[in-house]
Amino acid sequence: MAGAIDARLEELGIELPEPAAPVANYVAYVVTGNLIFVSGQVPIAGGEFKYVGKVGGELSVEDGQADWDRIMTVNLKSMFLVCKHVLPVMRAQGGGAIVNISSTAALWSGNDYLAYNTAKAGVNALTRNLALENARYGVRANAIMPGLMNTPMAIEGISSERGIAKADLIAERDAAVPLGGKMGSAWDVAHAALFLAGDEARFITGAIRPVEGGLSLRRG
Repeated sequence: MAGAIDARLEELGIELPEPAAPVANYVAYVVTGNLIFVSGQVPIAGGEFKYVGKVGGELSVEDGQADWDRIMTVNLKSMFLVCKHVLPVMRAQGGGAIVNISSTAALWSGNDYLAYNTAKAGVNALTRNLALENARYGVRANAIMPGLMNTPMAIEGISSERGIAKADLIAERDAAVPLGGKMGSAWDVAHAALFLAGDEARFITGAIRPVEGGLSLRRG
C-alpha cells in the first residue's frame, strides 16, 4: 500500500516535508490536511504540502467568540482559502480534482462539538458549491467524511481529554463501528482520496463520501 501512495504522490507532484515520518503517520499527515490531492501541477504554499486540519476541541454556546472563530478558521476558512488559490490554476489548465476532508461529525448533533460539527457541515456545503460552479472548467470537487479512525491525534488527544486509558478508548470506539467492530485507519481515507483524485472518478463531482464502516447508519 505504501508503494501505491508513494507513486500517486510522485505523479501528483506532491513532496512530503523532511524528515519523512513513518508511513502510517505520513499518510495521516497527507490525508488529514483540509485540502488533500489536487490533480495537475498546482503549487501549494510555496511547494510544501502543509497539514492544516485540527479537531479544535469542545465548544458550547457558553464559550467565547474567539474559540468559535478559531475552530471555524482551522476547519473551514483554511479550506476555503486553499481552494480559492488553487482554482484559478485548475481552471487555466482545463481541469483538476479537489478532495476535501470533512467528517461524519457534519451529521451529528447532541454532543459537545458544536463548532466542529458546524464547520464540517460547512465543508460539505463548500464542496458541493465548488463542484457545481467549477464543473464547466473541468474541475471536480468531492469530500470524504471519515468516521472513527485509529490515528495518534484522535486516540492520544481524546484519551487525554477524557482522562481514560488509550486501550479503553480504542475498545470503546471499535465497538461503535458496525463493519468488523474496528475503527478505520489513515490508509482507508488515503485510498478513498486516491480514488476521488484519480481518473477513475472522472465522472464524480459534488459527492460527499463517508468512509466510516457504517457508523453513520447507527447515528442516523
